Amino acid sequence: MIIKLSIVPVPFFVVLFAIGLFQTQQAIAHCDGIDGPVVKAAQKALEMGNVNLVLIWVQKTDEDEIKKAFQKTFAVRKLNPQAKELADTYFFETLVRIHRAGEGAPYTGLKPAGRDLGSAIQAADKALENGKIETPIETLNRWNAKRGPGAVQTGDGQKEVRQR
Repeated sequence: MIIKLSIVPVPFFVVLFAIGLFQTQQAIAHCDGIDGPVVKAAQKALEMGNVNLVLIWVQKTDEDEIKKAFQKTFAVRKLNPQAKELADTYFFETLVRIHRAGEGAPYTGLKPAGRDLGSAIQAADKALENGKIETPIETLNRWNAKRGPGAVQTGDGQKEVRQR
């Protein structure tokens, strides 16, 4: 048997490489949302005056930076309502930026509350709030049972079925 090999010109591979290199992919993350678990923890920490409530969201090596940001925020937020809002936003952004860096992900700013990230994310958030891990597992099982094998819910709330 004779196999013919086609030689693809080098520019073809250069174009493919360039497309892959410059193609932007938006990662779906909820930790950068105003209503995400990181900011919720930051709000609670500021309310209670306890920085330790947010340290679970950063690497051990980043804890000092978060503690310094917390101290600055706590001092400034006492000045007036506008200073409080600005200081809180500074702390939220600092915490989320350092958290994302610890995940190896870029920080692209705080996202608005109320984004539809899918039922799995919502179930995971509820599990964090009430401490029951069964919630996300039950939700995923219920969702998959309704849609059958290969069903996937995308981050924007759309449903699609992928063939295996």
